[in-house]
Amino acid sequence: MERSVSARLAFRTIANTKVAMAIAVARNSGYSSFDESLSVTAAGADVPLTEVPDHHGGRFHYMEFAEPTDVIVEYSATVCGRGVPEDASLAERIRYVRPSRYAESDRLLPTSYAEFEGVQGADLVHAVRNWVNGELRYVSGSSRGTDGAVETLLSRRGVCRDFAHLAIALLRSKDIPTRLAAVYAPGLSPMDFHAVAEAYVEGAWHVIDPTGLAPRESMLRITAGRDSSDTAFLSTVGGSLVLNQLRVNAVVNGELPAEDASRLVQLG
Repeated sequence: MERSVSARLAFRTIANTKVAMAIAVARNSGYSSFDESLSVTAAGADVPLTEVPDHHGGRFHYMEFAEPTDVIVEYSATVCGRGVPEDASLAERIRYVRPSRYAESDRLLPTSYAEFEGVQGADLVHAVRNWVNGELRYVSGSSRGTDGAVETLLSRRGVCRDFAHLAIALLRSKDIPTRLAAVYAPGLSPMDFHAVAEAYVEGAWHVIDPTGLAPRESMLRITAGRDSSDTAFLSTVGGSLVLNQLRVNAVVNGELPAEDASRLVQLG
């Protein structure tokens, strides 16, 4: 499978701003070819970048701006083949079963046990995916950046990150290690960066998308972590910025794969 993705960001910083981006496709030794381009310019001049490795093949691109400036970011990548499935260390299986900032599995434990009593393993993963898909409405702009899984369940609506956080919390409540993955998602409409969950069952990480808005087999990982606090595409580590433009595109060469929510699928 050949997939082509791109992102364009435009933002303005204040003085002494330090920025970390996570927009590049995660590295994976299984791809048969991997071509990418990243340029960052400010006032027409190239901006020096530092690439910092993150978990699960992800990468931060770090930059500093001493003066207020307008910044343009252009990223593109063409990836052929399928990635090698990632194993999970014992440390990761411990980390991803714990409650986190946006996936309050401790608070949702009674809900999880009431809704999914006696369901385990892959059956539980499918049941949680379908339950979240049926209980929530996808409404663009309906949630705040501070909302976690509990707030999402109470409001019964959200965007992709909210769907993923609720699924993560419910699965962790029943002791299934689950993490959030930021991805490029061919077929997604409206097109944007996308958030999905990955659950560790049957000895491997399997992706679930409770929104059902894009086929999982064509998705490309950007990064992964405990929740969206680990996977933000743009953040400051000093100073501040205003995002003025975000444009994302993701396509496959040929037909999109058919999505079957009942299948176990790995990100590749």
